[in-house]
Amino acid sequence: MRALEWIEHAKTTIEKIQKSQSQNIKEAASIMANSIAAERWVHTFGCGHATLPVEEMYPRIGGFVGFHPVIELPLSFFTHIIGDMGINQFVFLERIEGYGQQIMKSYNLHPDDTMWIFSHSGINNVNIDVALYAKKVGMKVIATGSVEEFRNKKSRHSSGKNLFEIADVTIDTCVPAQDAVIEIENHIDRIAPLSTLAFITVVWTTIITVAEILVEKGVKLFIHPSHNIPGDNNAMQRLQSAINEYRRRLKV
Repeated sequence: MRALEWIEHAKTTIEKIQKSQSQNIKEAASIMANSIAAERWVHTFGCGHATLPVEEMYPRIGGFVGFHPVIELPLSFFTHIIGDMGINQFVFLERIEGYGQQIMKSYNLHPDDTMWIFSHSGINNVNIDVALYAKKVGMKVIATGSVEEFRNKKSRHSSGKNLFEIADVTIDTCVPAQDAVIEIENHIDRIAPLSTLAFITVVWTTIITVAEILVEKGVKLFIHPSHNIPGDNNAMQRLQSAINEYRRRLKV
């Protein structure tokens, strides 16, 4: 079965992340923990399928307050494919320079915040705009994507830099540039990408590390609980506590 071939690719990718990215994950987690301990934010951003790790973080069962999703709907994974908010518009918008700066103007940003950006290639303008704007504010930038595969690939941005060159810390997903890994007979393009799996692997290994650092600092975590477990009569109360803390921090 070709499906088993994809599973082997997936296992290999996770193993590569484990073996090669542990130090980068620790460095990124330390920066993020400092922001959350200061009652500031780790802002998270991505386009297309790279919004999926953003949505995976918070609000999400097992996530905790401190991660703030920045999702621009026309750039999200939930396009209409054709018609309004179609794929053609999405591709245009992620490549147009200046759009990312306008997105960032809509948020209350602070030098103590962290910007965590997900991009497989790191070459598209909107991600680079967001990173440059964050750096201008004084924020640390963390980038997650196929770092080594795209290290020498030309940026589409007028700065000449790609996302991974701008970031203070990069976490490599260890995914090949083409992303999809299964060849199909009589077809040019492969199917079955790996980058989303790799993004999610990086998300939770990093967030777990952030949690460990915060607990060592004595910081209380406001965790988003599962509210679907029979017999857990306090789950909704804990959920409301997390929501209340999120609301309080938005006013900071």
